[in-house]
Amino acid sequence: MSLPPPATPSDETPSRMVPAEPAPAVPVCYRHPKRETYIRCVRCDRSICPECMNEAAVGFQCPECVADGRRTQRPARTAFGGSGAGAYGYVTKVLVGINVVVMVVSVALVGGGGLFGGGFGGLLGGSTPLTEAGSVFGLARYRNMATGAIVHLPDGVADGQFYRLFTSMFLHYGVLHLLLNMWALWVLGRELEARLGSARFLLLYLLAGLGGSVACYVFTPAAHAAGASGAIYGLFAALFVVFRRLNLSTTGIVTVLVINLIFSFSAPNISIAAHLGGLVIGAIVGVALAYPPRQIRNRVLAAAVAGVVLVLAAAVTAQTLALNSTVV
Repeated sequence: MSLPPPATPSDETPSRMVPAEPAPAVPVCYRHPKRETYIRCVRCDRSICPECMNEAAVGFQCPECVADGRRTQRPARTAFGGSGAGAYGYVTKVLVGINVVVMVVSVALVGGGGLFGGGFGGLLGGSTPLTEAGSVFGLARYRNMATGAIVHLPDGVADGQFYRLFTSMFLHYGVLHLLLNMWALWVLGRELEARLGSARFLLLYLLAGLGGSVACYVFTPAAHAAGASGAIYGLFAALFVVFRRLNLSTTGIVTVLVINLIFSFSAPNISIAAHLGGLVIGAIVGVALAYPPRQIRNRVLAAAVAGVVLVLAAAVTAQTLALNSTVV
């Protein structure tokens, strides 16, 4: 008896169906799931769309990795320890803007007389209510009606109006006075701010300006003085110090400074005390900014600033007591 041949798979069972492989999923941005992208963050390997990617030294990074890098990396510093933001000149621009706005307000209070008039072909303006209220002085002139003699009595800073030592730095007499100082501030300020950093530059500017105001009060208390000249001369001195520290040529600085000093001593109605006071304070602060070693730089600067403020405060106090103790 014969048996039938065994069944073979091809004869008895249907062919086996091989399922098709699913199509690979298109990657999407981890912050915007509806946006397809093939760009990945080089740090965390997450997919990022063009809106989220930030260019890095190699490839692109996502916003979180960029933020994390900023927290862990030290910000760039200048050779003298200042912030790299000083390269943009923000403080210089703000200072120029403040001076211009104050001048506009000063002129608006009296009209064209605050902008034109006076010497130098009418380009030196006269006093305005704002300059009268904010200029630095310590003695007021009065005429004795009985004798006709001129009497000086303590007034202004000597009468407790110490704010004048600060406000006088932002007031100017006329358009020429303003333009000359703002041009110098624009040229010197951007150079120094880029090298020192914004905060250190502002500190230098304010201390030099304060030094000029205090010098006016101490040496010429009867004269009303205003302007940014004290601060400008401080910037001249500091730039000379910085360039010497960097072994750069100071010939141009010295030439311009000498010309300005000659102009200060020869032209009328120029406060020599303010220029020299700002020059001295600018040089002192400039040395404290440029020369100390990096390890003790901040401590030396803090000590120098404290010393300058104490000396200026002592000078103001002594002059105030002297002016109030006698009537000239």
